Amino acid sequence: MIPITEYAGRDVAVFGLGRTGLAAAKALRAGKARVHAWDDNEETRARAEAAGIPLSDLNKRDWQSFAALVLSPGIPYRFPQPHRLVRLAQMTNVPVVGDMELFARAVQSLPERARPKVVGITGTNGKSTTTALIGHILKECGMDARVGGNIGTGVLDMAPLHANAVYVLELSSYQLDLVKSLHCDVAVLLNISPDHLDRHGGMKGYIDAKRRIFLNQQPGDTAVIAVDDTITQTIAMDLATRGGVRVSQVSSEFALGRGISAVDGKLYDSLLGNAVRVGDLSEAPTLPGRHNFQNAAAAYAACRSLGLEPGRIFDAIRSFPGLAHRMEQVGEIEGVRFVNDSKATNAQAAEQALRAYPKVYWIAGGVPKAEGIGPLSPLFNRVTKAYLIGDAAEAFSRTLQGKAAYEISGTLDEAVSHAYQDAKASGEDCPIILLSPACASFDQFKDFEARGEAFRHIVQDLGGNALVSVKESA
Repeated sequence: MIPITEYAGRDVAVFGLGRTGLAAAKALRAGKARVHAWDDNEETRARAEAAGIPLSDLNKRDWQSFAALVLSPGIPYRFPQPHRLVRLAQMTNVPVVGDMELFARAVQSLPERARPKVVGITGTNGKSTTTALIGHILKECGMDARVGGNIGTGVLDMAPLHANAVYVLELSSYQLDLVKSLHCDVAVLLNISPDHLDRHGGMKGYIDAKRRIFLNQQPGDTAVIAVDDTITQTIAMDLATRGGVRVSQVSSEFALGRGISAVDGKLYDSLLGNAVRVGDLSEAPTLPGRHNFQNAAAAYAACRSLGLEPGRIFDAIRSFPGLAHRMEQVGEIEGVRFVNDSKATNAQAAEQALRAYPKVYWIAGGVPKAEGIGPLSPLFNRVTKAYLIGDAAEAFSRTLQGKAAYEISGTLDEAVSHAYQDAKASGEDCPIILLSPACASFDQFKDFEARGEAFRHIVQDLGGNALVSVKESA
């Protein structure tokens, strides 16, 4: 835990008691703040109380006494409209902060020589894999790497601040919306495509939130930017024009004259101008597909900026065990392979998985995003058959009509069972059953992780030699 002493002896409201909210409440109490915690969900409140967090109905409190409102990133801050407690804080001039801002201030309060390094990673897709990969590389190279944030361990639940440590943090757009003080020694931006637009008031707000990862970078810091989409290309050019910060461009589509390229899986380092082949990413079996080549190139660039040698970085990339719920092979039964890509909660993420395999039995559906699966139409020729579940099933069936075979399975259990029967009867060599929903999970599951674990258990019940989940920890 990282104790937060900034509010010692003062009253602090904490609203939202999921993983990050609980960690914030504990860290504030460890720093001697008087914590008043609340959540609208009764079950969540009960879990917090069982964890020793004092509850106080913030709807009935005198807000004039609060020094701050610590807001869970999942709760609307500005759009589509501020939560009622956010409005109450604003009316009483109570500052609204998030867990990442508390972390940032704790780091900045230390003497410069005592501060750890901070590597921040954001993007619409790929940030969890890239975060876990950077952490793995640093650990394999003997560094004290602590991985968390929006992945695995909440930032304030991580080991206490230490000058020789490197905090590798996945940063969501929600978290970035609430930071002002965060300084990343290395800031990684992977890609930007439409997502969470309701929470940011449109595309401009979403882009602005992502750009905040570079907010406090200084000369000598590094901005690693993948330039495979026009938005990130513009951001990279803008930062390079301003000067000061080192901009390290990466790409899985273009052979860069200066940067890191991973075209067709061949990793090249041309940071110093001359392209040097580092290795072949086909030797990293847990990083298939062009999107993972981009992730690997970004992770390589981040680690190079921290002074690690190319050969040691690539050796660590090859040994990366992969990330749970992201193109994770969870089992095989009679030659049929089961791939868990539950983390693919939008069409762009599902596209990456569909591109990685020539043919799949595709399980999709849940709570649909605004774009649906229409953008995936060019890849429907890779779908032997689709098995549709959840709220999106009817809409997805209309999109697939006449373009790919499908059935409305309804539930994940039925989808896996039917897909397995069809794949086994196909006579294909190593058919793939791919759970890549292109949807949020909240109609049938608590979150994408619960959906992925349910998929794993269904495979086990079918008799598969299900593999052990790989979970990143700090």
